[in-house]
Amino acid sequence: MNRGSVEISLAELAARIRRSADGQAGRFVLGIAGPPGAGKSTLARGVRDELNLAAGGPIAEVAPMDGFHLTNAQLRAMGDLGRKGEPDTFDAGAYVDLLRRLREAPLGQPISWPTYDREIHEPVPGGVVFGGQRIVVTEGNYLLLEDYGAWSAVRPLLDETWYLDVPRPVIEQRLLRRHIRGGRSPEDAKTKVAQSDLLNARLVEGTRPRADLVLRKFGRAYRIV
Repeated sequence: MNRGSVEISLAELAARIRRSADGQAGRFVLGIAGPPGAGKSTLARGVRDELNLAAGGPIAEVAPMDGFHLTNAQLRAMGDLGRKGEPDTFDAGAYVDLLRRLREAPLGQPISWPTYDREIHEPVPGGVVFGGQRIVVTEGNYLLLEDYGAWSAVRPLLDETWYLDVPRPVIEQRLLRRHIRGGRSPEDAKTKVAQSDLLNARLVEGTRPRADLVLRKFGRAYRIV
């Protein structure tokens, strides 16, 4: 059978992670990478919810990379606000440090993790708190980057990695809609997508071979490609 025809449900993806995590001491960390607009957050939340549903309790939580965006004030001061979303507009070192702490800390020890608010376009400190959850689902564009500062230290901290693959025209349309909903004019949104987002997407596409599993959304399920 052609691997591109293999379909897998969210429940089956979650079961795959549950089996791997059950054989490991301490926390299990799943990384979901992919270009901007691929649907990584949706997949991460879906896997978390399926894991918690099957377990009958909160065994998993999402730790988004986007919580480590530099603030708008920081980017404005550096003259880089227009480049927001590129690899060096995140605090990659802080992300690596907290991810390492999360996987090494004893279960039950509270650890705050920042999230990102797409309404105010700013990181939110302590947006989620980990306690007894033994499965971490972290998602973001740059989890599989090599030879790029602190980002290269992420992959060794991940027990399994998935890459969410999406055709570039689909990404472009999703990002245009996202920026317009966020308050940009259609013209500003087109400029942002062309001059920043799609450059980031091309960079991220080069990391696809480092993933353990490459997925593409297909209806309510996913395809292994």
